[in-house]
Parts: sequence; C-alpha cells; structure tokens
Amino acid sequence: MRTPIMSPIRRTRPAAIQPLPLRPGDNLRGALIMSLSMLAFGLNDTVMKFVTQDLPLYQAITLRGVMVMAFIAAASPWLGGLDLRIPRAARAPMAWRSLGEIASTLLFLNALQNMAMGDLSAIMQALPLVVMVAAALFFGETLGWRRISAVAAGFLGVLLILRPGGSVFGPWALVALGAMAMVAVRDLATRGFGRDISSATIAFYAAGGVTLTGLLLGLVQGWVMPSLAQVLLLTAAGVILTVGYVSAVASMRVGEMSYVAPFRYTSLLVAILMGLVVFGEWPDLWTWAGSALVVAAGIYTIWREAQLGRAR
Repeated sequence: MRTPIMSPIRRTRPAAIQPLPLRPGDNLRGALIMSLSMLAFGLNDTVMKFVTQDLPLYQAITLRGVMVMAFIAAASPWLGGLDLRIPRAARAPMAWRSLGEIASTLLFLNALQNMAMGDLSAIMQALPLVVMVAAALFFGETLGWRRISAVAAGFLGVLLILRPGGSVFGPWALVALGAMAMVAVRDLATRGFGRDISSATIAFYAAGGVTLTGLLLGLVQGWVMPSLAQVLLLTAAGVILTVGYVSAVASMRVGEMSYVAPFRYTSLLVAILMGLVVFGEWPDLWTWAGSALVVAAGIYTIWREAQLGRAR
C-alpha cells in the first residue's frame, strides 16, 4: 500500500519533516519529486496486481514486505536514522498507525485484485477530503463553508464513480472505501509522533506489521513455489515502493506545499495508463467525470489551506 507521509491538508508536519528555506527552482523540483513518488506507487500497484494473478496475495505481500524492510533499513541514514526503541508516549500512535497501515494495505490489495486500477485510484483520490473531515471531527479543526462545499463536491464525485447499479459499484468498491478509511486512520495517527521519531522508524514498523500479517494469513491461504520471474518482480516492487516512500518524504521537504501537493493527483493518470497498457482497462465516462470532481475538490482544499496559512 502507498505510504504518503502527509495529507495535503494536514496542518502539522510529521516528525521527520523539517521545512527548509525556499530556493529558486524548489517548487519545480518538489513537483517533479512528488510526481516520481506517485509514479513509483503506481508501478508498485501494477506489479502487485500482475504478480497476484498467479501467486497467492498474502505470500506476495510477505515476500515484498521483507524486501521493503531491508531497503528501508538501507535507506534509513537519509530518512533520519532507524531506532526501533519507541518512547512510551509514541507507542499508542505507533499502534494505531500500524493498524491503519496493515488494514489499508490488505483491503487495498484485495480490491486491486478485483477492480480496474483506474477505478480504484479514482476512489482513493478522495482521501485528502476524508482526512480533512476526520481532522475536524477528532482534532477540532475548523472548516469554513468553502471547504465544506469542496468536500461535498468531492464526495459527489465518489458517488459518480461508484453510482449504485453501475459497473464499478459492488462489494469490492466497498472494500476500496474501507481501505481509504483506514489510510485516514494511519494519516491521523501520524500526528501523535514527536520529532524524535524518524520517518524510517515509522515506515519500518509499518512494513514489519504488514509483513507479519501477510505471513500469518499466508499460512492459512497457502504458499506456492514462486518462479524466478515472480521473485524478480517482487524485488522490483520492493525497490519501487522504497523509492516511492523516500521521494514522498523528499517532496514534502522541497518547495511550497500549495504548489507541490496537487501533483499527488498524477497517481490517477499513472493508474489509468498502467491499467490500460498492462491490463486493457479503460475507465468509463462516469468515472472520468467523478474523478474530475474529486481532483478539483482536492486541489481547491490545498489552495484554500495555503490561503488560510498566509493569513495566519
């Protein structure tokens, strides 16, 4: 599952992210790095959807997870270091974040096996709006009528994508919504970390939880001997996912948030392109229309948050 470090509408930065003085060209660099991150996550999803056509899902999750943990450990010097000792105050947030990561990964990958990539990605684009509403409910953040209207428009877009009675609506669409809800839990739990908890530590624990859960469920689902091609693809997925994580961190440290964050929506284009090229999937007109509403609402909330930030 993708591991974005920050929701575009979050008002407090995660522990390992320190804003740096803006330099000429930083906005462009930040946008390119964000686009690289979304490309990496989309490629990872493509590999997992392709591999799990023949390899049991939970076995694939386990094998990929082991590789991701190794790559995160190797990249930890550039992510603030890796310290597995968690302070008492951070244990509850770590538990909630790990729960959100595990549940969202399992739900997302199960939906990915049974849905078109473009349709699933379109639904997931409403995540920033869900996080914004949850932050208002649980953290008391104020939402003005403009952002409430944007949320309503975004959720209308999701309804257009799902449209009961349409081809997308079904049990797996509900699983996708569950995945989005659990990603919101993960993102909100990240607020509880102090600056002494590095991004590498957070990611390592999340990857470890997903890997262990995949292993346990894999024992029930059953394992098969993977082919060399499958092992190589899962290794590539591990590398790609680590690149996605590292570039997601970097994108939040370069350039202005209001400029960089909208480029996260390139993930929808990547998903649609990969779905078409690899799996022959093409979203219908309703999915395009709903996606446009969701993306427009998300970009508006980013812009509005930037305006409010300048006014404070």
